[in-house]
Parts: sequence; structure tokens; C-alpha cells
Amino acid sequence: MTDEVKTERIEQWKIKLSDKAKTLPSKPGCYLMKNSSGEIIYVGKAKRLRNRVSSYFSNTQKNGKTEILVSHIREFDFVLTQTDAEAFVLENTLIKRHIPKYNIRLKDDKSYPYVMVDHNEKYPRIQYRRKIKRKKKVEVFGPFVHGSNISEVIRIVTKAFKLRDCSLREFNSRKEPCLLYQMKQCDAPCVHKISIEDYKNVMNCALDVFRGKGKKSIKALENRMFVSAESEEFEQAAMIRDYIETLSSFISFSKQENAELHTGQKNIDLISFYQGDVEVDLSIYIIRNGIMLGHKNFHFPNQFIGESLEEEICAYLYQYYTESFDAFPDHLILPFKDNIFKIMKKAMSELEQPILVKSPGKKLKSLMELATSQAFESQRVRLSNQESIYVGLNKLKDLLKLKERPIVLECFDIAIWQGASPAASQIVFIEGKAENKLYRHYKMKELPEGNNDFAMMSELITRRVKHGSLPDVFIVDGGKGQISSFQAVLKDQNINVPVVGIAKSKSGKKQNFSDKEVFKSEERLFIPGRVNPYFLRKNMSLFRIMVQMRDEAHRFSRRLHHKNEKSRTFHSWLDDVVGVGEKTKQKILKKSDLTLDELTELSENELMNKFCISQKISKNIKKYLEDRS
Repeated sequence: MTDEVKTERIEQWKIKLSDKAKTLPSKPGCYLMKNSSGEIIYVGKAKRLRNRVSSYFSNTQKNGKTEILVSHIREFDFVLTQTDAEAFVLENTLIKRHIPKYNIRLKDDKSYPYVMVDHNEKYPRIQYRRKIKRKKKVEVFGPFVHGSNISEVIRIVTKAFKLRDCSLREFNSRKEPCLLYQMKQCDAPCVHKISIEDYKNVMNCALDVFRGKGKKSIKALENRMFVSAESEEFEQAAMIRDYIETLSSFISFSKQENAELHTGQKNIDLISFYQGDVEVDLSIYIIRNGIMLGHKNFHFPNQFIGESLEEEICAYLYQYYTESFDAFPDHLILPFKDNIFKIMKKAMSELEQPILVKSPGKKLKSLMELATSQAFESQRVRLSNQESIYVGLNKLKDLLKLKERPIVLECFDIAIWQGASPAASQIVFIEGKAENKLYRHYKMKELPEGNNDFAMMSELITRRVKHGSLPDVFIVDGGKGQISSFQAVLKDQNINVPVVGIAKSKSGKKQNFSDKEVFKSEERLFIPGRVNPYFLRKNMSLFRIMVQMRDEAHRFSRRLHHKNEKSRTFHSWLDDVVGVGEKTKQKILKKSDLTLDELTELSENELMNKFCISQKISKNIKKYLEDRS
């Protein structure tokens, strides 16, 4: 089909959909754009559905995102809501459910440590957590920035204040105090050596370390140290002295390395952004207990901005705070005004854990400016060093001569050794980041001829196509041969999706991501129709995406392959005999020096005596051997 014919058909669809859009109600709600396969590719919200949806198919000039989106739309659906605030919430739910291709979701790659205490337990303990979920009577501190050595601080606080350190299962099953009680590092609440009330008081004193009242905790430990010294328990006093030194350093770190803010609002997230020529950067400053602990940074391309940048950012933020399991702030500080601010304020106040939305005001004006500067500098440094994922994806677009930047990439790898236990993996990246929910394992058929790339690839793609939602680009591990096999299969399936292959040069050394080592191995991208491969070192952004996908595919396929091999290798005829446990099986296999045919000749008693097994098991073995023959 020529480009002229395609353009004409798109225009015909636009007219048809435009007529349908004009019949929509002028009420708030969400709209779901679909492609020719019926797949939802975009979800949006609107205060007036008729106006918003009609704008997609009008002849007025549109931004890049809308032009590309409209060229793929063949149908749309809608859901009415009572208010635009409800549409705001519903949009988030629909995006999570359908994962539309042209909706961007903020994925937090960084995992910061938290401190959690569950006060629902009679004798709670201090726990280290990377991901937490808020619930009643659960106290959370953090997130803590790198360098605070929070795991070591938790260990010392627990020992210094003699708190419980064991799991709830161990705690409930214990009848006698453990060794920590003898070492005076635990008050043994498991056997009621300390009352619930006293333990609660000690826990509160310990938690002052994280509540910004560390001086109280240090004072309590100093008093204990002096008491131990007066009682001539010098070893105990020295241990407490060391605890005080470490905790004092931690408290000092919090004061010096993080800006202490006198805002009257102790737990806040402050949001600002910067829009450049290519991307938008979003900066979140994290403030807990009046101390700025650090920040998180997100970015997305201008191409994905609809009619209002502020609306897009608020939608992304709502998605982030409803999907994240982090410790939520009490207040969210936004630089926005007018209607979108009111919608965001209402939506966030109705969360399971409500968050109040506020403007920065005079007190936080300077910090808001700092956050804006952070967003600007993050974008500048990233683009200067070719670290933006969009730089790499745009390069892939140019190499493949695509009309639009690829969004969804799929990489496949087949793991097989000597024709046994073949397994394949499907790795999916959306916007240059792993989408683990879409990963898939395939158990492949063992072929009589062993390794047969074309046959196995054919089986893999045939099974993959059944799931629909094909990517923008397929990536295979290998060079021209693997690409040819893959393309032949796609042609048989009447699929028109570009394919590239990634392979190291034969003389390449072991891969390393550090800047000094990265060029020792020449990673090459093989592109159909191109005589020479493209050396990925020319574009570090594309290099990182391609290599990470290939390595993920290797890891994922080999995991299933090794599991299948282990199962196959350790399977024996005894696995099919009823009532034979693992220990008995191992005992029989060690003593067995006969073939199955020779074992069939033995009686039940002979089997029992030979393998030192019970009569019941020997009877089951005898029955299995007779049925087999």
C-alpha cells in the first residue's frame, strides 16, 4: 500500500470518527482510543467529552503526539462520570488496567530504604523496608538517602534499646529466651521478661532517633552507660558508648547533609518541572520530619503532551501516588493554579491515605525555585551525556527509517543445550524501561533433530502472535542468520514489524557497563538491508537499552531452561511409584545395581531386603514394575 493510499484511508477514518464524536454528550468522562485490532492505545479524560474527542479529528494543527495517535485510531469508546474530578480518577484506573501504548506512566526505578514499625503487634520491632504499604498503626520513617547507612542504624538501635529482633513466627514459638537475652541485647519480651507498657516506653525512646528527637535517645543511652560503669559492668558500658557514637553520627548526618526546613509542614513532597525542547523533567523534593531527605526525578518526551502540560503532569502524579507503596507525604506542594489544581486537590483528598494539596506560598518559594533548577539541570546533564532513553529510541527510529519513535520493544532468546529442555523468553520494554508484567516464558518442544533455529522461532512467534498487541520493533539475540529466520517466520504469519539483531564481535571481551570498560566488547546492531552492522558505542543511550534487553532475555530464558533441565535430570522411574518419599528414593537409587527388567524378576520380599524398605513400599514398587512390563 502506497503512502498516498494510507493517507487517504486515514482521512476517511477521521471523517467517520469525527461524525461519531459530534454525537457524544457534553459531559465529563473518559475516552478510550482503539486501533484496528480493537486494542486500547490511549486513555484520556475530558470535562466535555464531545469537545475533547472531536478536537482529535478536526483539521486544526496538532502536536506530534496527537498526529501520531490519530493515524492509528480506528474506533473509540467512552465512560461517563458525574464530575471532571471523577474522570481524573477513572483515567488513572483505566491506564493501569489496559497499559495503553500512548499513555506514559511514571515508573520509579529507584528504591529508597524506609524504617517501619507495626504497632498492631504487642511487641513490635523496627524493620528495614524497600517497599512499604501504609495501614493503620504502622509508623513509617523515610525515605532515607544513600549514605545514611540505615540498615546498620536499625541494627544498633535494636541492640542498644534491647528490642525484639526476631520474626513474628519465631517470637510466638519461643519458650525460652534466646542468646541475645544472655548478651543483654534483648529484653526477651517473647517470654514476658518485660511488660507491654515498659516495652512501649523503650520503643518510643528508640524511635526518637528517627522522629528528629535523637538527643532524647542519646541522653537515655548515656544514663544507661553511666549506670553500667558504676556497677563495674565495663564491657557493657563500652558497648553502649560505641552505640552512642554511631547513632550520634547518624543524627549529625541528618542535620548536616539534609536541609532542615522550618515550614510548619513536616512531611511534604514538593513538585516542580522544566520543559525543554525535547523532554519534560519532573522533580520531586522529599521532606520528612522537616528535613529534606532527597529527591526523585522523572522525564518524558514533549511528544506525549496533550493540550495542557499541567494536566498531563497532574495525571502522572496521581498515577504515581496511587501506584507507589512508598510512605506518602501529608502535603503535596504544586506550582499550579486554577481548575486543574482544584481537581488534583479533590482527587488526592479522597485517596485511602489522603494527601492535602497546597500552593508553595512565600515560605517554600525558594525551595520551589531550587526544585525547578534541579529539573533543568537534570535534563541538561542527561542530554549532554546521551543518557536520555529518548536519544536512543530516536536513533533506532532513524536506523530503521520509521515514521515515529518506537515505544514498545520486544526481545526474544531461546535457551537450549544439545537439543534438551528448550525454553524461550519474551522481554518487553516500554519507553526504554522494563515492563515486567509483560514478560513471558515459553516451554518449547524438543525436536528430534535438536537445534533448529527456524522451527523453534516459528513455534515461538506462532504462540506469541496469539496474544496480540505486537510491538513496534522485535529484537533478537544474534546476527544476520537469526534475523533471516525471524523475518521468514513473520512473513509466514503476514506480520510487518521491523526486526533487529544484537551480537558481540567475535573478538569482544566480557561486557562491563563502566565507561572505561564499555568499548572492550564491540556490541553491534544488525539491521536488515544495511550491509555493515551499526556499532552501538556510537550511541550510548541505544547501547544501554539494547544490551539491557538482550541480557534480560538471556537471564529469563536460562532460568526456565535450568529449571526444566533440573527436573528432567533428576527424574527417575521411582518418581512414578506411589508412596516413595525423597529419602527412600535416594536410598534405593544408591543401592540399585540392576536394570528395571532385572528388578522385575525380584519378589516383594527380595525388594524389601535388598533396599531395606517397608513391605508397603516394596509392594508398590513390585506393582509398578509388573504394570510396566
